Amino acid sequence: MIPTPIAVPDEVLDDLRRRLRATKWPRDAGNDDGFYGVRRTRLQPLVEYWADGFDWRAAERAINAYDHYRVDVGDVPVHFLRRPGVGPRPIPLILSHGWPWTFWHWSKVIDQLADPASYGGDPADAFDVIVPSLPGFGFSTPTRVDMNFWKIADVWHELMTGVLGFPKYAAAGCDVGALVTGQLGHKYADELYGIHIGSALKLTFFNGDRGWDLSGGNPIPEGLPPAIHARIIELERRFAAHLATHVLDPSTLGFGLADSPAGMLAWILERWQSWSEGDKAFTDDDLLTHATIYWAGNAIDTSIRTYANNNRYPWTPSHDRMPAIEAPTGITFVGHEDPPGVHTPEERVQNFLASDRAAWYNHTNITAHPNGGHFIPWELPTELTDDLRRTFRDLR
Repeated sequence: MIPTPIAVPDEVLDDLRRRLRATKWPRDAGNDDGFYGVRRTRLQPLVEYWADGFDWRAAERAINAYDHYRVDVGDVPVHFLRRPGVGPRPIPLILSHGWPWTFWHWSKVIDQLADPASYGGDPADAFDVIVPSLPGFGFSTPTRVDMNFWKIADVWHELMTGVLGFPKYAAAGCDVGALVTGQLGHKYADELYGIHIGSALKLTFFNGDRGWDLSGGNPIPEGLPPAIHARIIELERRFAAHLATHVLDPSTLGFGLADSPAGMLAWILERWQSWSEGDKAFTDDDLLTHATIYWAGNAIDTSIRTYANNNRYPWTPSHDRMPAIEAPTGITFVGHEDPPGVHTPEERVQNFLASDRAAWYNHTNITAHPNGGHFIPWELPTELTDDLRRTFRDLR
């Protein structure tokens, strides 16, 4: 394979700037507190900077410090970044992002994982790092109309074993990427060293008639302590509209977001703001780098549709053994997503072990951090790197 640097055409960037400058702004009256969603006072300056200040070419140069490849895996086009490991025996590691992530959300951990000695680590912990754009995301476009997390896992396995020729590999992922990684650990456990995930959902998470309903159709129980009731409401407000809209109306939403970069930015900015811990996780340049990747790949519609396909094509097991995910599994939890009633890392681990999710995994290394939000490799890159090294150290 020959590396192919990322090179967004000038005409794509010119069209983007034209659309940004032509944005028709609603009044957004009475939204100073953000009750109705993203505030115009936050979004408009960001849009104006995207049109007339943001330097995509500088971001592109940073991205192109790594080798990029484009391959067809069956009938699925896949873009991936590769950083060779530096150590006595690097093992291959594929990293799966989520939504509204891009492959570049892993950028803070790539070098630490590939070349640990340069960061004060043990070179024996080195990985040969593979970071693809999920099909339908970023530069893995256009893609099949039916792609979902368990079908992506099949693509990843063929990429790693067939295209790249690794007889055995490791996998890690967060958000939707954690489901992709979990499916790898379920279906292909014998060909994996192990997996590491952020969060630990059941692979049936999207199955059923109410796969779009975060609550599963269950009312909030009566008589809960006020703090627990408030935390349930807080978490549901954070995720409910996202999940329901992406499962039920991905194309309806996609028409607007694919036509309006300001609208697309508003939709994903809300998630970056509410899912990350605090306002400091992303700079404006960070936000616009990821947004430009979505725009340049014309990926917003197909990335959102993945959710609907997770429900339309339900997960079914490849075997009936327990745990369903047999590959040795490391898990990272973060404080911003602590469930109701959980206040410490120790409580978070115990909460998981007492849940019906724990039996799904052959968990061998569970770590909970008191801080950090949904974008773990971006918000806690050093901590996640340490968690990953610990998971795979005895599995090499």
